[in-house]
Amino acid sequence: MVSAFRLIASDGAARCGELTTSHGVVRTPAFMPVGTQATVKGLEPETVRATGADILLGNTYHLMLRPGAERIASLGGLHRFMRWPHPILTDSGGFQVMSLAGLRKIEERCVIFRSHLDGATIELSPERAIEIQALLGSDIAMQLDECVRLPAPRSELERAMQLSLRWAERSRRAFESGPTDGRALFGIVQGGDDPALRFESARRLIEIGFEGYAIGGLAVGESAEVMRRTIDETAPALPADRPRYLMGVGTPEDILEAVARGIDMFDCVMPTRNGRHGVAFTRHGPINLKNARHADDPRPLDEQNSYAPARDYSRAYLHHLVKSAESLGAVLLSAINLAYYQQLTAGMRAAIVAGRFGDFRAETKAAWECGDLPAS
Repeated sequence: MVSAFRLIASDGAARCGELTTSHGVVRTPAFMPVGTQATVKGLEPETVRATGADILLGNTYHLMLRPGAERIASLGGLHRFMRWPHPILTDSGGFQVMSLAGLRKIEERCVIFRSHLDGATIELSPERAIEIQALLGSDIAMQLDECVRLPAPRSELERAMQLSLRWAERSRRAFESGPTDGRALFGIVQGGDDPALRFESARRLIEIGFEGYAIGGLAVGESAEVMRRTIDETAPALPADRPRYLMGVGTPEDILEAVARGIDMFDCVMPTRNGRHGVAFTRHGPINLKNARHADDPRPLDEQNSYAPARDYSRAYLHHLVKSAESLGAVLLSAINLAYYQQLTAGMRAAIVAGRFGDFRAETKAAWECGDLPAS
């Protein structure tokens, strides 16, 4: 079975759909928890699934280094290795081309990394990135690209965009030369904050042909205004019958605003990273559990929440765990935050189908304004 996308409903630019893979259906808009090293930090797969996640993200670069793609393949593939029998998307390592800039050299043929683990020299080409993702057995693979931190000169944006397009062609050829049953390959639109470069990247990626299209190179230093304007200018250039993935985004508001602009899929470390640092995301906005005002507060984070930990543990107890640096605090808040992100995307799906996404968007943003308020 080839991965296929079905558009169920739209409301303005907002879209609700289903992406069918050999490991299950992904409901869109979809948020993908980040499992960079074959784990969502601190959480069992069953816990992640219980938050409502349909799909996880893994990372080619990190799994290539440790434990190794060939080892994972010999152990039955990434789904079996991490005990997640549901869909998996793997990033190609393109983000590490930016984030590990001091440890790499970019050539036409490949990226040469000096391992951040032991200093060993590793080459990652478009062909090797596709090979690794095939060994991992991910349902959705990504082309290798070059991500540039913003702001950047137009000449640098264009150079990286053109290189990413050449790598997209090589990634596509490599993908089609191997087993593709039930798997998809997404192309990545680059071009920074330049609308002409973004349009050219999208046009040429469509000519190559991919099962889905990602917008990369955002949430890398630009303002929210620039990010949203770039989505406004890019999303309409992408095929309506293919999923659209905004890579590495973001805050709940970023996701809500991107869905309003036609985006279907997201990933970000924000819910789990913030959870590990004592911040809970709720329908009334973020709550910083480090704040002393919570020490004597018997209220839960949200008494109406369908996810039990958000409903059953008191703010006082969560504050105690955070201030005591107890690992349970990070575990509970990471799960609570993932559940909130899934509730947010589920609410958007229902609103789009009902034709009331605009109302949902306004109501959600109004509720966030309540913020971290003391008990009345």
